[in-house]
Amino acid sequence: MLQNNPQLKSLIDKLWNKFWAGGISNPLTAIEQITYLIFMKRLDELDTKRKANAEWTEEQHISIFDGVFPEPTEQEIEDFANGKADTVVRVKKQTLRWNYVKELKSEEMLTHIQQYVFPFIKQLGGESSHFVKHMKNAVFIIPSASLLVEAISIIEDLFKEIDKDAKEQGHAFQDIQGDVYEMLLSEIATAGKNGQFRTPRHIIKLIAELVEPKLGDKVGDPACGTGGFLLGAYQYIVSSLDTEGKFAQKDEDGFTRSSTSALLTADVKSSLDGSFHGYDIDVTMVRLGLMNLMMHGIDDPQIDYMDTLSKKFNHSELNSYDVILANPPFTGNLNKGEIDSESLTLNTTKTELLFIDRIYTLLRQGGTAGVIVPQGVLFGTGKAFQEARRIMIEESQLKAVISMPSGVFKPYAGVATAILIFTKAGVTDNVWFYEMVNDGYSLDDKRTKIDKSDLQDIADKYKTRNVMIENDRKAKHFFVTKNEISENNYNLSLNNYKEEEYTEIQYEAPLVILNKLLKNEIGDISENELKKVKSGIVRELLELKEMIG
Repeated sequence: MLQNNPQLKSLIDKLWNKFWAGGISNPLTAIEQITYLIFMKRLDELDTKRKANAEWTEEQHISIFDGVFPEPTEQEIEDFANGKADTVVRVKKQTLRWNYVKELKSEEMLTHIQQYVFPFIKQLGGESSHFVKHMKNAVFIIPSASLLVEAISIIEDLFKEIDKDAKEQGHAFQDIQGDVYEMLLSEIATAGKNGQFRTPRHIIKLIAELVEPKLGDKVGDPACGTGGFLLGAYQYIVSSLDTEGKFAQKDEDGFTRSSTSALLTADVKSSLDGSFHGYDIDVTMVRLGLMNLMMHGIDDPQIDYMDTLSKKFNHSELNSYDVILANPPFTGNLNKGEIDSESLTLNTTKTELLFIDRIYTLLRQGGTAGVIVPQGVLFGTGKAFQEARRIMIEESQLKAVISMPSGVFKPYAGVATAILIFTKAGVTDNVWFYEMVNDGYSLDDKRTKIDKSDLQDIADKYKTRNVMIENDRKAKHFFVTKNEISENNYNLSLNNYKEEEYTEIQYEAPLVILNKLLKNEIGDISENELKKVKSGIVRELLELKEMIG
């Protein structure tokens, strides 16, 4: 995790303080403005990388920085050809690159970004793209040239440190925007408000490893935030294309990931661009998610502003997803009148249950979900709780219940959670349970890296679970039959089925213990000397010895 890098944390602190002092005190506004700057830098880097890849594969590269901006319309071109003066001030797109802008003088830099760079990035992808749609009302509100210069300088230092961290720690992929977002949130008092905090990257990688999305799958997240799960699925799919492992390396959490972007064909690239779909109820999250995926090479991510539990949800999306990966925000109860009662069947207003219902309705027959739920969902006794679990067991194949320790989401939340893996319309015979004890990080607010981790064991045991012979309920993982679960009101709490192993402890006799305590206090002295003791702890120990002697 990058947040364990003290230098990065120091730079994030510095960046946040600069924005605060510069008059941008709203946390998400500051994060959004910082992200615009990071996006500008990443666009330049990504275009340069694609140019190098194209040269290596001897393909043509059309740069987004070719030509002029604003691009002249057909009418303007015709007017110019007919001798009419061009009244629009245009600049070469090469001047919109980060590496050009960062060298400008302060006032010129601010003006250039306001008038040209930001309007340019707002129209990327064309009028029909989701990005243009949701960037329409976006504004660049960094108020002063001095703040802009300082922010760009810090971002340059951030990326240098991130590159250094990547080389030293072996991070095959970096969710740059997500890391900065997470680290910014960790510095502000409103972290986690309205469920707006990221799922740790290593947990996302684990779930992708269990669900195994494939090229061509339609992958969705009904509450995607900054797009972490969509990015995790993308990275897993890209890595799976490296069948010979030429570009593979193990990351700090033991997962093998590789970047084969230089080898992606046009057809594969097109398939990937159309594979990832997300929704969120916060337009800032939508923009952050769109930029996050675009910064990693997905040119037109399908992320929209939408409450997926509401009556306004697009029903054409139902029964269409091959894979759903999600950690929906569980923020309490909704207004019953706003819930999409037409496609959601659970009689409840609790978001933690409604999202299970929604995920089930989004999956096609045979589609698989990996979803994080609060552990209360596993054993809640209300009718809606039982019905939600029944749907996953009786109308799906519930494959796994992986309980996670309560510290996984610290410092944002201390709630205990679990991962559920289920396939729509499958048949549940046995459910595999696993008790995660360590996720590779300390379970306190600091979340520092430790040597112990169950992640690889979970991935390995899950993939070989159907050939297991032993089923020891005293162990970390075991099977429970569907019949036993249904007889227990579909209770999915691991503790309901785990057999605790008690070890008998032999204690010394009380007199032996008392004599040892006395010796520790006074050493070896005679009985006559002991009788002279009139008060204190020694006297009390002697009286106790007489009582039981």
